[in-house]
Amino acid sequence: MPHAAAAEGVELLELRVLDGPNRFFSRPAVKLEFAADAAGSAAAVASEAGEVVRLLYAGLDLAPPRVTMRESVDHRRAAIAYPWRRRAIAQAIGTSASRVALGSSTERRELRSLSAIALGPRSHLPSPRIPIVAVTGTNGKSTTTRLVAHIAREAGMRVGMTNSDGIYVGNELIEPGDWTGFGGAARILAEPGLQLAVLETARGGILLRGIGYGANDVSVVTNVSADHLGLQGIDTLDELADVKAAVVRITRRGGWAVLNADDPRAWAMRRQTRAGWYPFSLDADSPEVAQALERGGRAAIVRDGALTLLAAGRRARRLAPLGELPVTFGGVSRYNVANALAAAAACDALGMSSRRIAAGLRSFTLDSGANPGRLNLYERDGTLVLIDFAHNEAGLQGLLEVARQLARHGRVRLAVGTAGDRTDEILHNLGVLAGSGADDVVICEKHHYLRGRELEEMNAILGAGVAAGGFGGEVEAQPGELAALQALLRRSRKGDVVAVMTHVERVEIGDWLASAGFEPVPLARLQALLAG
Repeated sequence: MPHAAAAEGVELLELRVLDGPNRFFSRPAVKLEFAADAAGSAAAVASEAGEVVRLLYAGLDLAPPRVTMRESVDHRRAAIAYPWRRRAIAQAIGTSASRVALGSSTERRELRSLSAIALGPRSHLPSPRIPIVAVTGTNGKSTTTRLVAHIAREAGMRVGMTNSDGIYVGNELIEPGDWTGFGGAARILAEPGLQLAVLETARGGILLRGIGYGANDVSVVTNVSADHLGLQGIDTLDELADVKAAVVRITRRGGWAVLNADDPRAWAMRRQTRAGWYPFSLDADSPEVAQALERGGRAAIVRDGALTLLAAGRRARRLAPLGELPVTFGGVSRYNVANALAAAAACDALGMSSRRIAAGLRSFTLDSGANPGRLNLYERDGTLVLIDFAHNEAGLQGLLEVARQLARHGRVRLAVGTAGDRTDEILHNLGVLAGSGADDVVICEKHHYLRGRELEEMNAILGAGVAAGGFGGEVEAQPGELAALQALLRRSRKGDVVAVMTHVERVEIGDWLASAGFEPVPLARLQALLAG
């Protein structure tokens, strides 16, 4: 029996059973996370627990599993994980190992208790009968997921889709809610008669339960940017990338990993996959694209203002000019250009023809029906309203870029706000972006998304950031997104653009805009607005 680690000031923070591929393994696993007052103590206890796990397995005449460990950047938390074949005994061994490592029990005592526990059920993941496209990233997941599904439906396929709005079969919403985790995948993969599954796969689902299937055919990573840091043991962008890379690690050999070559962390995931490399880039001369083509891969790029597909040994395929694709917002939304590239790459990886991909891209509109809450643009008497899900720094920066392009002869008026589970730094930086990028700023409060924060604290941090961004006026706070929109419209003039970071009241805002005489802006009108 190993010598017990000094465990003073250390506690078991979490024991979690992951039912699918996860951050640690490409199969179900058990995770034990320890926290300590002193730096390094958690790692010592976690290491001890990992050794005890192996000894307990061996003591029960079971094959000892591989154990891996991760330590937080401040060295005050550490987690071990090991794969499981039988759920009940694996979970019980984890509990026993934590007690031994923390000094409250002994290996011999725990083995006596464990010998009476049934092994429990084997892991059960759906066996997909259809191709799976899994989409992850920080920004653009929902748009890319919807776009891939739309292109496939327009090509005549019967498609199942999950995203943060719900579960869809064909064009029908069959279950509303955020289904970007294990349960959504299981529901779609159980649906009869489908030909393709397009699954938005979020960070939270991977961390809380794992991925809901064993392998995908195409993985898409849109980007990795600051969001949800400080939650569930993920404090840095590298750790966040490690979580999202789980989707890439389970892409089948012979499949394709569609990776943002303009994002170093997303592109680095190519080293973790057996699949082919399929980068997408806004840079036609990207060295990452050249690297992929040299090893027999493919690429999606912007060349001479058009979305273009490349493949080793094949002629370049020009799909369509960016200005003719509604999703790119007339070509000025850089992040939606990237989403279009990613979707086109995924559809090409599935074997769809260039003609069908181009047709799907042309027919996907940026309205509340096809892509609700994502760069939805409305107009009344020359005043524009731009609704977007921008919820982090990258999203807000993209929203402001588009708003500036539209406000050639007016002012940008912004309603800024997000959920309370962001770090102080992220909240402050959102304020800075708002203060430096908009002519008029109000805070739109998210009363249902405070997530443990005090409202006054959030407003103070955002307000200080707005001031630090150079905004000299008073920053008022409005009790909701619709109230913020109405406040900004009361002082707007012809040519102004009112942009709202909308997460909670998307439906209410859409209904109010319709009742107030605002109409969705079609592509031809958008092109005219951008032309000045």
